[in-house]
Amino acid sequence: MQVLVGTCGFPTSRKTLYSALDAVELQETFYNMPNPDKMAQLRRKAPDFHFTAKVFQGLTHPPTSPTFRRTRGFKPTERHGLLKPTKENLELWQQFAEAASPLKPEVLVFQTPPSLKPEPHIYDFFASITGRWRLAWEPRGETYKDPRLIQKVAELGVVIALDPLKRDPPPSALQYFRLHGVGKGEVNYRYKYTEDDLRKLASVVRSLKAETVYVMFNNVYMHQDALQFKQVLYAT
Repeated sequence: MQVLVGTCGFPTSRKTLYSALDAVELQETFYNMPNPDKMAQLRRKAPDFHFTAKVFQGLTHPPTSPTFRRTRGFKPTERHGLLKPTKENLELWQQFAEAASPLKPEVLVFQTPPSLKPEPHIYDFFASITGRWRLAWEPRGETYKDPRLIQKVAELGVVIALDPLKRDPPPSALQYFRLHGVGKGEVNYRYKYTEDDLRKLASVVRSLKAETVYVMFNNVYMHQDALQFKQVLYAT
């Protein structure tokens, strides 16, 4: 089993992170469409590093989402977002995938808002785009009210991204964990993982029958927690 430990974004210098951790999930690709030249530059400077990327919010979030305040050069319409299999979304997906391709991302990660209701069109969207890329989907909130829909999407080969300290990961050769802190609600970014937390996480990882496992921290202390988790995971 290959375990890749990393962070969602760059909490420290790239040089430091490249030398100490295994992977980074780009967050800038969520707020704005990727710049192909910048993606190519990242890959050139770290040719053997493991990059993943968070998918542009124009595909995942409603036009009213406050996160669009950070978006440049794109104005969402009612036919964008929420994983709708519309012509506009499918075209936007193609634009995103092509723009991100110079990075050679190993996984493209869809994070949907907690308000997203488990509509059947979510399956139709993923069925329309599977094939070329390794995809992961982090459903949250309302979407979990229909576990059968999530299972059907997983059967397409889409990895269900989750926090294994909160939910049991479904069997898969590829596992993708995103850790936003322990506590009430979907996220607790200011949470600092304890050694006991990290031991539990390591136990879950070791128990998996998977070929590759991404363990991606996404909290204020993500760099420190990722480093400590590597120590716990590989302690003899």
